[in-house]
Amino acid sequence: MAVNKQNIMMRYFFVVLVLSLVGIAIVVRAGIIMFAENRYWQEVADRFVRENVTVKPNRGNILSADGQLMASSLPEYRIYMDFKAGGKEKDSLLMKHMDEICKGLNRIFPDRTAAQFKRHLLAGRRKGSRNYLIYPKRISYIEYKEAKALPVFRLNKYKGGFHEQVYNQRKKPFGSLAARTLGDVYADTAQGAKNGLELAFDSLLRGRDGITHRQKVMNRYLNIIDRPAVDGCDIVTTIDVDMQDICEKALVDKLKELEAVWGVAVLMEVHTGDVKAIVNMTRAADGNYYEMKNLAISNMMEPGSTFKTASLMVALEDGKITPHTQVDTGNGVKNMHGSWMRDHNWHRGGYGVIDATRALEVSSNVGVSTLIDRSYAAEPQKFIDGLKRMGLDEPLHLQIAGEGKPYIKNADDPTFWRTSLPWMSIGYETQLPPINVLTFYNAIANDGVMVKPRFVTRAVKDGETVEEFPVEVLNEKICSDTTLHQIQVMLERVVSHGLAKPAQCKEFHVSGKTGTAQVSQGQAGYKSGVRNHLVSFCGYFPSEAPRYSCIVSIQINKGIPSGGGMAGSVFGRIAERVYAKNLRYGLEQAVDSNTNVIPQVKAGDMLQAMQVLGALDVPVEKRYGKPHGKEQAVWGQAVALPGAVELEETKMAEDIVPDVAGMGAKDAVYLMEKRGLRVRLHGTGQVKRQSVQAGSRIRKGAIVVLTLSDK
Repeated sequence: MAVNKQNIMMRYFFVVLVLSLVGIAIVVRAGIIMFAENRYWQEVADRFVRENVTVKPNRGNILSADGQLMASSLPEYRIYMDFKAGGKEKDSLLMKHMDEICKGLNRIFPDRTAAQFKRHLLAGRRKGSRNYLIYPKRISYIEYKEAKALPVFRLNKYKGGFHEQVYNQRKKPFGSLAARTLGDVYADTAQGAKNGLELAFDSLLRGRDGITHRQKVMNRYLNIIDRPAVDGCDIVTTIDVDMQDICEKALVDKLKELEAVWGVAVLMEVHTGDVKAIVNMTRAADGNYYEMKNLAISNMMEPGSTFKTASLMVALEDGKITPHTQVDTGNGVKNMHGSWMRDHNWHRGGYGVIDATRALEVSSNVGVSTLIDRSYAAEPQKFIDGLKRMGLDEPLHLQIAGEGKPYIKNADDPTFWRTSLPWMSIGYETQLPPINVLTFYNAIANDGVMVKPRFVTRAVKDGETVEEFPVEVLNEKICSDTTLHQIQVMLERVVSHGLAKPAQCKEFHVSGKTGTAQVSQGQAGYKSGVRNHLVSFCGYFPSEAPRYSCIVSIQINKGIPSGGGMAGSVFGRIAERVYAKNLRYGLEQAVDSNTNVIPQVKAGDMLQAMQVLGALDVPVEKRYGKPHGKEQAVWGQAVALPGAVELEETKMAEDIVPDVAGMGAKDAVYLMEKRGLRVRLHGTGQVKRQSVQAGSRIRKGAIVVLTLSDK
C-alpha cells in the first residue's frame, strides 16, 4: 500500500497549527490573568489562603484645646465593577435594574447624568471587565455607603461584582488653620508623617499593626486574629481655633495691605506657655498667602529693636544704669568706633539728652548702644554673659521639630570687633527665631519665670489620658524682682508714651516693644537704599495682670518700615479680639433687673426656641400648631415685640428649597440635607444668603452655598 506523503504532511501541519493556536491562547489568557485580572484572582486566592496579613490601625486624631477635630484619618474610596462575577443570573439582574442604578449614581454624583453613567456601564459590560472603574474620583464614606445601597451593588462582591479600593486620607476640617504646625502625613498614612506635630508625635498617633490569618473552620473560611491592631492615641493640642482664626485674619489683612514677603504671629498663654495660635504666612507667586513653612520656630533673623529690652535688662541687673540714667543722643547720628549709628528721626534733629526709659520708648539706637558701650566696652563678655544668664542663647527643645538655634557671639569670637557690642545691643549680629523672642517677653510677663512653649498637653485613648506633657520651666528667674518691675514699667510706657501707640487697646493696657531691622543681603551686607526690613512687635496684655503674650513679625520689601504702625497695629487688633472673647459681664451690668429682656431669636425650630424662652421666663406669643407627621420640629420665624417674642410657623413643602435666612448653621443644614441637597458653609453666625433661591424646585444632590454672618 503506497504511503500518501502529501496527506500525512497536511495532517501534521494541521496538528501543529491547532497546538500553536492553543498555546497562544494559553499564553494570552495567562497574560490577562497575570495583569488585567491580577487583583480579582488575588482576592479569590485570599479567600482560601491568607497567612500573617498585616492589619493597619487607625491613626489618632489631633484635637484643639477645647476638643475640636483639627486633623483626622478618614477613608476615601474608588468603586469598581466586576461584570463576570455572579454569572448570567447577575448579568440579567444588572440589566433589569440598569436605569435605576444609573439614576441613583446621578443622584449621588450629580456632575454626571444618568445617561452618561448608563453608557459608561454598558461599555464595561461589553468588555467583560473584572475591575471596571465606575466613577473616576475618590469618594467619601457617605457617598460609598449610598452607592453600596443601590440594586445589585448591595450584593456580595462575588455575586454582584461591586467592590471598592480604600484609601486612608488625613483631613484637616479647618483647612489651612495652623497647617504647618499640625504637619502632614504621606498620601499613604501607613508610611507615617512628614513634619509638624504629626511627625513629632508619630509614635503615639500611628498605633500598632495587627496580624490575622485565614483558617477553615466547619467548612467556612474565617479571619483569625493573631494580634489585634491597636489604634493610635489622640493628642490634645494647646491651639484655640477661635484665637487661631483671629490671629490669621489680623495678620493676613496687614500682609495684603503691605504686599509683604512673609509674616508670623504667635499667641501664648503667659503662665503655662501654651501656644494658643501660631500663624506662618508666605506670599506665593499668585500674590496670596499660604502656610508653607513654620517660620515662627525656624526663621533665624536679627531681631532688631525688640532686643533692646534684653540689653537694658542686663545693664539694669548689673547696676550699670537705672531707668533714669541720662544719655546724650545728640542729633540722632553718632560714630560708634568708626561705624555710623542713626536714630529713625536723625533727619529731624534727633532726641538730644534723654534717659534710659525714654530711649526704650522711642527706640533710640544711639541712646541704647551708647548706654551699653559706655557700661561694657572694657568687658564685653560680661554683657554677653548677662544675655546668656537670661537663657537667650539656649534652644527651647520644642515639642515640634525644625526649631532654629539662637546665635549670640562671644567676645573671643574672631568676628567680634569693637563695633560688635553697640550693634549687638540694638539687635544686630545676633539671630533668634521669633518664638524665642516671645519666650523671653513671656518670662517678663510671668514675673520672671521662663516657661517652655507648649503645643501638646496630653495624649488620650478612649477618653482616658495615657500621657501628660506638663508645663516645663526653663529658667526659674531671669532677673531680680527690682529689675523685672523696672522693665515692666518701661515696656508699658513704650506703648502708652512711645512708638508702639498703634498697639494700644481701649479696654486695657498693653506692654511691649517694637522692632525694625534691615535684613542683611548676605555677603553684600546692609546696602543703603535697600527696602528689605523686618518689622515686629512683641509684648503682652493686659499689663496689670498678663494673660497672653504675642509676637508679630513681618518682612517687607517696599514702603517705610514701622514696627509700631505695621506689626504693632496687628498686635492691637489681636489683643482686643482675644480679650473680648474672654470678656464676661454680670447681667446686672447689662440691663435693668426690673424689666423683661426681650432677646433676638434665630429662625429655626420653634419648639426648641419655646423651651429656651420658657426657661428664661421670657413672654411668648405662639403662632404655630403641633408638629406634622413624623417631624419632631415646627419650623418658623421669631419676631421680638416690645413685650414678648412672637413665634410664627412657616410652611415648608418637601419638594421646594426652604428659606433658611436667619437660621443658625445647624438648623439650616438639617433642612437642606433632609431634602437631598448638599450644603457648603461660608462664615459663622446666622444665614444671610443662600445660593439657590427659596421656593424653587429641588434638584436632588444639588449644592447650596449658605453664607453666614454675625452682622
